[in-house]
Amino acid sequence: MKTIIIEDEQFAARRLETMIKTIDPTIEVVAKIESVAESVEWFRNNPHPDLIFLDIHLEDGISFSIFEQVKVSSPIIFTTAFDEYAIKAFKLKSIDYLLKPIVQNDLEKAIAKFRDWGEKKQMIDVKELFRLVQGKTPNYRERFSVVVGQKLKSIDVNDINYFFSNSGITFVTMNPKGQYSLDISLDNLMEELDPKLFFRVNRQYVVSLQSIVNIHIFPKSRLKLELNPPVPEGVFVSLDKVVDFKKWVDGKSNA
Repeated sequence: MKTIIIEDEQFAARRLETMIKTIDPTIEVVAKIESVAESVEWFRNNPHPDLIFLDIHLEDGISFSIFEQVKVSSPIIFTTAFDEYAIKAFKLKSIDYLLKPIVQNDLEKAIAKFRDWGEKKQMIDVKELFRLVQGKTPNYRERFSVVVGQKLKSIDVNDINYFFSNSGITFVTMNPKGQYSLDISLDNLMEELDPKLFFRVNRQYVVSLQSIVNIHIFPKSRLKLELNPPVPEGVFVSLDKVVDFKKWVDGKSNA
């Protein structure tokens, strides 16, 4: 079985390849491609693979434009982040859809689904998927409701500094002292937040740009954030997120 990975973040592509090899060492990743232009060129000059792992947003545009320039018959597993409506659509019209950061168990299920897909000889409507992505605007959260005593309080997302998880409970923090618990996991929370406004820096923290007071550089590319309101021990950006975090701070993140 031969596959290719179309992904513009080199670390993410290497990580996905490692996860694939862990699940099934016989799967051969024959190419890791970073752009629409490079993908088109590759498909024109190489036999098409058994399976494609495809990020929707690439460095030079949306990946669906690949299929406007070259005919691709290989089945696709999408790897990116998008709104709930589109996720349901992709589940119906493609083999599978993996949200980043990709979890090993989800990837294993997707590969198993591909094998089942091959036996049933199903078809993927790429044009319909393209229409869904072009015509659907992500619907991000504008406010959250929290319980305060016996009352409900509404919080505007623009007033939120950061979210964090502690002992399995998610908390939202505002400036200067507002802190409330939320009935939602950080994983699910990221699907509802505008990625231009919030970034998940590690497994425990999701921060807004306005919450960052200082960014301290440590050896080996480690970044420590000084937040407002303060976190006594500081907050470190996970090493696998440092590149994306820098892009986000620079206003270049496309989620």
